Amino acid sequence: MRPDSLNPIFAEVEVLKGIGPALAKPLKRLGLERVVDILFHLPVSWIDRKRVAVVDEADAGRVVTVEITPVQYRQGGPRGPFRVQATDRAGNYLSLVYFNNPGWAKKQLPLGEPKVVSGRMELYGQELQMVHPDYVLPPAEAGTLPETEPVYPLSEGLTNNRMGQLAGQALARVPALAEWVEPSVLERRGWPGWAEALALAHRSRDAVGARQRLAYDEIFANQLALMLVRASSKKRRGVPLKGDGRLRDKLRLPYAPTGAQQRAIHEIEGDLQQPVPMLRLLQGDVGSGKTLVAMKALLIAAEAGAQGALLAPTEILARQHYDTLSRQLAGLPVNIAILTGREKGKAREATLMGLADGSIDILVGTHAIFQQAVTYKRLGLAVVDEQHRFGVTQRIMLAEKAERPPHLLVMTATPIPRTLTLTQYGEMDVSRLDEMPPGRQPIETRVLNGERLPQVVDALGRHVAAGKQAYWVCALVEESETSDQAAAEDRAETLRQRFGGRVGLVHGRMKGPEKDAVMAAFQSGELSVLVATTVIEVGVDVPNATLMIIEGAERFGLAQLHQLRGRVGRGDQHSVCLLLRGNALSETARARLALMRETNDGFRIAEEDLRLRGAGEILGTRQSGEAVFRLATPELIQDLAQTATDDARLLVDRDGGLEGSRGQAARTLLYLFERDAAVGLLRSG
Repeated sequence: MRPDSLNPIFAEVEVLKGIGPALAKPLKRLGLERVVDILFHLPVSWIDRKRVAVVDEADAGRVVTVEITPVQYRQGGPRGPFRVQATDRAGNYLSLVYFNNPGWAKKQLPLGEPKVVSGRMELYGQELQMVHPDYVLPPAEAGTLPETEPVYPLSEGLTNNRMGQLAGQALARVPALAEWVEPSVLERRGWPGWAEALALAHRSRDAVGARQRLAYDEIFANQLALMLVRASSKKRRGVPLKGDGRLRDKLRLPYAPTGAQQRAIHEIEGDLQQPVPMLRLLQGDVGSGKTLVAMKALLIAAEAGAQGALLAPTEILARQHYDTLSRQLAGLPVNIAILTGREKGKAREATLMGLADGSIDILVGTHAIFQQAVTYKRLGLAVVDEQHRFGVTQRIMLAEKAERPPHLLVMTATPIPRTLTLTQYGEMDVSRLDEMPPGRQPIETRVLNGERLPQVVDALGRHVAAGKQAYWVCALVEESETSDQAAAEDRAETLRQRFGGRVGLVHGRMKGPEKDAVMAAFQSGELSVLVATTVIEVGVDVPNATLMIIEGAERFGLAQLHQLRGRVGRGDQHSVCLLLRGNALSETARARLALMRETNDGFRIAEEDLRLRGAGEILGTRQSGEAVFRLATPELIQDLAQTATDDARLLVDRDGGLEGSRGQAARTLLYLFERDAAVGLLRSG
């Protein structure tokens, strides 16, 4: 149960004064549904309001505060802007411009009545103007205007001034909480207490220490949760799984495993033989052979008489894993089944019965495999593919599917910088596949201006005529949930005019069976071109697809571009990735595309992505289940993660865990940052 002390800030935003249905909508678009969300919605920059006695062209482009007197109203036609012509105390003119509601503007600025206005002043032709002033006040209230003001991320329908007011109300609800940070860390860093740090972060542009403190709290909560999960897992006895080799010896592979694969398999085999449940991350670049390692681990479990489960993030990937395992294990006495949200009726019932009576050795599926109705006779090993889509909570749910916690192997093809592995996988041992299987060729990457689209389509025509296949990925073109779908639909229609029925389309809003049918047609070669949104980012394997075209490439993060590029080059043929860019490129986008052209090394790309991205999401895209940091930027994670990890270890090993006095405060911290699943796991352990 969340401590009562946190209830005031975990209340819905509607408890704040002035928030009705109209204001709640833009807040929810920003993810601000509770008071605590507003507290953690920190300013991104600051406005300096320069107080001036008279207006001057030298201040054009700056935010100024000045006393004026309205002298004339002007309306530039029925749809033109409404202008309030005003003069300062020296008789200089300033035009105050409103694009709607002239009646309101007249009420705010009656002729002949002095007012203090504050806003950005611009030079429009020969005229100084201020569009929609931020503040219009009587001169007696000029002292209430702040000289500096925070600037918040906003959504349509929400003003910066209103956001600042809501932040003030939220701060008034902040409870006094006991200190959870080790005193020596606080002293060394010179940080304020938690409540003071929150107030400073919202009210002072110089609150560097306060922001560090808040980021540290979030990282500390994360590291402590990971540590508690690991400690709980070690306390609970698992089932040692020692294979006898009878299944693996019969496996016939088309190529010998790489040294990295052999090393990872050896590490996993050693873990599985221990009574302490394995918690291991298998990190490998696109195409490095993680599936083979997972298959060997599942066979060890089957040899030991246990069941194994392979959890995939999407139905497409689950079916691909099922097909791959079924094909490679054909002829072996291993019963494999699949379970996704699509399995219904008798087929689903038969699978559930097979899991319960132990006749199914390996289950492949999506989230459906740890639903309440699914019971296993002897689940010994769970393999989770694309780990960043499954948080600690989901892993705990899976662990509860067995009387004794199963061994856990999690895999990711998303390269993660070494500096961030600690915060995302701190409770795990790590195996890294840093070699590519024989025959894999580097993918040639070219960056082209989007104006060369006709030439790209001609090149695609030659590619298809040669009997090869290609992907065409469309990016978001506007800040809209459906615009990538719309862009993909438009591009597919354009390409069908050239290539007819050889063009398929896949996007995230298609139903599972429809999506799978298109993917199956592409995999079989019936379709030559697959137009898609980023739904094909993870896992799809079509060796004959040797051309990847990414439209609007500058809109993607490096990690995502690398994932998409990895859909080609799956066989032994030369593959090409074309990155089509727009004309307006930021320096970061330019550096990102240059790096993609330069290297195929996902781990190097991940490190550079962290450096280029700065504040922002750690991975290329936010996924469900991912531990998203709201206050800790990548730079702060690099600076503070090791200290937070050491502090968490000190709390667990020296200070009595969550039971000591500091531990009680830390328990509140876990609830504050919603890492409380670790508290429940500790209690059940």
